[in-house]
Amino acid sequence: MTSAEIRELARACGFELAGVAAADPPSEDRERYRAWVEAGFAGGMRYLTDRRAAVRDDPRNLLASARSVVCVGKLYNTPRPYSTRHTDPELAWISRYAWGEDYHGAVRCGLERLDGMLRERAVAGYESRIAVDTAPPFSGADLPVCLPGYESRIAVDTAPLLERSFARLAGLGWIGKNTCLINQGGGSWFFLGELLVSLDIAPDAPPPDRCGTCRRCIDACPTAAIVPSPAGTGWAVDSRLCISYSTVELRGAIPEERRASHGRHVFGCDICQDVCPWNRRAPVTAGDAFEPRHAAPPLAMLAGISEAEFRSMFRGTSVTRARYAGFLRNVAVAMGNSGLPEFRAPLERLAASGDPLIAEHARWALEKLAPCRGRACPTPTSQRNPMLRTP
Repeated sequence: MTSAEIRELARACGFELAGVAAADPPSEDRERYRAWVEAGFAGGMRYLTDRRAAVRDDPRNLLASARSVVCVGKLYNTPRPYSTRHTDPELAWISRYAWGEDYHGAVRCGLERLDGMLRERAVAGYESRIAVDTAPPFSGADLPVCLPGYESRIAVDTAPLLERSFARLAGLGWIGKNTCLINQGGGSWFFLGELLVSLDIAPDAPPPDRCGTCRRCIDACPTAAIVPSPAGTGWAVDSRLCISYSTVELRGAIPEERRASHGRHVFGCDICQDVCPWNRRAPVTAGDAFEPRHAAPPLAMLAGISEAEFRSMFRGTSVTRARYAGFLRNVAVAMGNSGLPEFRAPLERLAASGDPLIAEHARWALEKLAPCRGRACPTPTSQRNPMLRTP
């Protein structure tokens, strides 16, 4: 089987990108990853630094018989404006990848189909070999000792694997200065997945790095999270400074000195991808799985939802990873950064919350609002006009 055949099968399974890498440890990227961890850039994400960090060194730690890594990319870009063009201070911003269906299930479903196709072809290939080897005339020595098996394992983000490294080696793209995988024709709006297989498939070649001297992602990052790599070459993201980390992974308080840089981001951040020249003409997905349910919902509405409403509103999306208290923490910060006095009333309600995390961030936000100057603060437009509730 060739990588060209793999790409054809992957397209039938809903993937726009596909390629093959050898199941060997990516030595250079492994050292960069270790330096990143040792520098503390993983923040509080212990799943990146505990015993699973060593497992990432070699895909054969996940599948001992692995010979090849089939890498795929699923496009999730939709024809909606980028965050850099969305300036309404009454609206929140949710990262593009979390607008629709949780990608873990969508990518895994496609990989399961691809796995089944490869298994069928592998078995058919083995049966053809047996038919040839045992066709008369033959001797007992011609018979195979055993029928070779097909083993595989699916990895979608949660498995300890340096997936961007293998995607690069498989020819899907290069790793940009913002540390996203960038495809020359498709940009960076891709979910990645891997299928480790016991088949020996000729690997693809990695493409050249085409970022050149461009620094747009570095200069556009509000928190200066893209920094020189601690490995000594290239660039890395210090998660402790990254808006995505603070609004999704961080379970405690957002450091006060960094809150003002968060703008209206309540879950994740897309700025370093929004400004990337390779995303100027990025294609959009033909499916509807990633169509936005809530891309830029009204902040006032979000501030008033209950925990049950939060779970219902974002069920089946990645937003639930932030958890209810963390999400309202983010909403409070976004309201404070808006500077709008009409957010005083909802923030006062959040400041009275029994959850100290929510209350503290709401108090901080109240200090950032413009005064109402002796009159009652107006009701936010998004509360007066129901049509603005789901932009």
